[in-house]
This record gives sequence, C-alpha cells and structure tokens, in this order.
Amino acid sequence: MTDNDCATTKDAVDTMPTTKREGVTEDTRENGESKGTTTEKVPEAATKEFEHPEGGWGWVVMLAAMWCNGSVFGIQNAFGILYMSLLREFGSPDDEDLRFKTAWVGSISMGVIFFCSPIVSICTDLVGCRITAVAGAAVALVGLLASSFVSSLGAMYFTYGIVFACGCSFAYQPSLVILGHYFKKRLGLVNGIVTAGSSVFTISLPFLLSMLLDRVGLAYTLRALTVFMFILMLAGFTYKPLFPNPSVASKTGRRFPPMSKIFNIRIWKSLGYRIWAFGIPAALYGYFVPYVHLMKHVTEVFGENANKEVLLMCIGITSGVGRLIFGRVADYVPGVNKIFLQVSSFLVIGLMSMMIPLCRVFGGLIAVCLLMGLFDGCFICIMAPIAFELVGAQDVSQAIGFLLGMMSVPMTVGPPIAGYLRDRLGSYDVAFYLAGIPPIVGGALLCLIPWLEAKRKKKAFETEKEAVQTMLESKNFSKCPADGGSEDKSSDPESVI
Repeated sequence: MTDNDCATTKDAVDTMPTTKREGVTEDTRENGESKGTTTEKVPEAATKEFEHPEGGWGWVVMLAAMWCNGSVFGIQNAFGILYMSLLREFGSPDDEDLRFKTAWVGSISMGVIFFCSPIVSICTDLVGCRITAVAGAAVALVGLLASSFVSSLGAMYFTYGIVFACGCSFAYQPSLVILGHYFKKRLGLVNGIVTAGSSVFTISLPFLLSMLLDRVGLAYTLRALTVFMFILMLAGFTYKPLFPNPSVASKTGRRFPPMSKIFNIRIWKSLGYRIWAFGIPAALYGYFVPYVHLMKHVTEVFGENANKEVLLMCIGITSGVGRLIFGRVADYVPGVNKIFLQVSSFLVIGLMSMMIPLCRVFGGLIAVCLLMGLFDGCFICIMAPIAFELVGAQDVSQAIGFLLGMMSVPMTVGPPIAGYLRDRLGSYDVAFYLAGIPPIVGGALLCLIPWLEAKRKKKAFETEKEAVQTMLESKNFSKCPADGGSEDKSSDPESVI
C-alpha cells in the first residue's frame, strides 16, 4: 500500500465514525433507543444540561414525587374502605346490582387516571412537569371537595370518578418523568423509593379512613383528604426540569413544535415497546379486583368483626419492601432483561389472586396478601426504568403516557365485572379465579421482548458494520484516481519515457 493509500484510509477512518454515528443516532431514534450517542454539534451549556446530578435537588424532587405516589394511589388502593361506606350511604336493600353500580365509582376513578395519561404526556412535553403537576393537584382537590357534597352515585361518578381522577392523572405522571432528569445510575433505586410512597399510604390510610368514617362520616372524610391534595400542589413546585422544553421557540419562530413532534410516533416504531404497551394492559384485567372487593369478601367469609384492614396493611408493607428491593435489583439487571422481573411479578400476582377464595383460614389470606404485595411492588417500581430502556430519555414521557392510557380499559372494567359476578353467583370465588388468568397470560407475552430486542440489535450491528466497510471502500476509491491513472500509464509503453 502506498503512502497516499495509507493517508486516504486514515482520513476515511478518522472521518467515518462521526458520520456513521450520526446515521446510527437517527436509526436508534426510530427504533426507540436512547439518543445519548448523538454527535450533533450543540452548545457546551446544553450538553451540561443533560448531565444527571444523581442527587442534590434531586433528593427533594424524589420526596415530592414520593408524596405524589402516596397521596394518589394510597387513596385509590384504600377505596375498599370507601366502597363499604358508599354501599351504606347510597345503597338500597332492593337493588340487586348494588355492588356492580358502586364498584364503578372506584373503577372509573382508576381508569380515568390512566386514560388521561397520553394527554398528560403531551402537556408535560409542552408546558413542563411543574405546571402540569400543580394544575393537576388543584383539579384533584376541587373534585375531592365536590365529592363530599354529592348525594347520589351518579354524581359521585363525575366528581370522584372523573374530576378527582383527572386531576390525579395530571399530578401523577410528571412525578415519573421528572426523576429521569436527575437520576440515571440510581434511577431504579429512586423509583423504588418513590413508588414506596403509595405503600406507606396504603398501610396507614385504611386505619385512618375507618376511624374518620366511624366518627365524622363519608362527607367530612372526603374533605379531610383534600389536605393531601393541597400538599401535593406544593410538592409540584419542586419539579425543576433539566431537559430543554420542546415549547421553547424554534429557529422558525414558532412557540410550539409541529404536530409530528407533539404526537411522538417514534416510540411505536420499536417492536419491543409495542409488545410491552399491549402486554401490560392484557395482564391487568384482574389487577385492581382485590383492592376493591377483598374487604367485602373477607366480611362475607369471616364475618363483620374480621380485622380486614390488616390485609391492606400487609399488601402495603410488602409492596413497599418489594419496591425498594426490586428497584435496587433492577439497577444491576442490564437493558430490557428487566422485563423478566415483571414477568415473574405477574405470574405470582395471578396465582395469588386465584388463591384468595381457597383461603378459609384468615392467616392463609394474610400470607397471600404478603406475597401479592411484594411482587406488586416489583411490577410497579420498574415500569419507568423499562420505558427508559425501550425508548430513551427524550421519548419516555409519551411512552409512559400511552402505556398508562392503554391500561385504563382493564383497570376500569375488571372490578365491575367482579361485582356483577358476585351479584349473580352469590360469592366472589369465580371473580377471583378469573382475575388471576390475565396476569399469567400477559406475563408470558412479555417474555418475547428481550429476545426480539437482542435480535434487532444484532441486525443493527451487522448493518452498521456493512455500512462502515462500504464507506471505507468508497472513500478509498474517491481519493485514489491519480494512482489508478499512473497504473494505466505504466502499462503504456510510451509513458515509460
């Protein structure tokens, strides 16, 4: 090889990686991976803005997000206590579908929280986590306060099921997104601590609600809960974003980005994300059933004097422990293999749901609830880390939003169907048996994701390797026309002179 050939090859090698990496960045964006490897020239200040502090103000944000998870889902998980009060407050002995109608209050509320999530994700991208969270907490406060003045289930569907839940949705999702601004290496652990907030509230709220309902009644109990929403408003002010806001004026002078940027379709180009976004909802058709109907089931089987609040406390305690343990474990599980933690969670949750009607001893029911809570914590705490792995930090807001939105259907219809079965069959046994099937089926579907992601990455690597070789060859060919000409001249007898 001549010196010119060596120089040409060196130039190609020196210039190729930058160009190639730019191409890879665009490819990985389409496939939903992280965009952290981009080589586009950006100001130094903008680069520093994306450095994860791994602490500092992030710890304050973590505590605020923890309060958000606790106040939103602590109240939702304790709905079984409110459910029994609603039966007494609005029920009629002659109504055969009483449990079916009353269960819709909690189901609509839980469903709306998730149904609004795609809209919340867009709002979060446009106006930021802070404004979205504070406004959502304010709406939730109004809805909860209005619920304390209603006198029928129909009105409760609107005030508690829609207004309160819609506000909770706008307050909740930014608490997941903002954590990715401050943490990366510790994201699994931090998510475990944050989601443990709902466990703390799930442990304490059943006793608090039972005491308040006995002493002051349903209306004043709901008014007391508005204090939690007011504190949630204050917590939202701590969400100081570090990533650039997409609504900042662009080079074209527009205030908001184009529609293609508002509705992020890139996340759906990832096959792994598509399976995840459909597999998780498929597993959740029976997920919320125990939280709504377990209290009534215990009363029917073990009598009015059974210490039913202990069961929710058991779920809450082990759920908190599970979120801390599995959140930390997730930090050591590479890439999308975190999915297998969710698969194991759904398997155990499904089996434990089927075990509930088989427990004729109260101690056995406690053991079931302990295991169910432990793996419930595992499932919840690693949702955000998996989303970051599948689509990258910049697209995670809408990735989580669309997932939660699709979760709204199974979370909504599950408890009313269980209540309907109870009204028609006279017991909850069949309802709990059926509630255990979807988690097992959905978990099996999720097993495909790591295999498909590994196959896709292998194909992308081979494509990249071929592109590098092609680029080197084209670079050598374009740089060496003179050498080719000299070879032709040397073959011509006249050119030797």
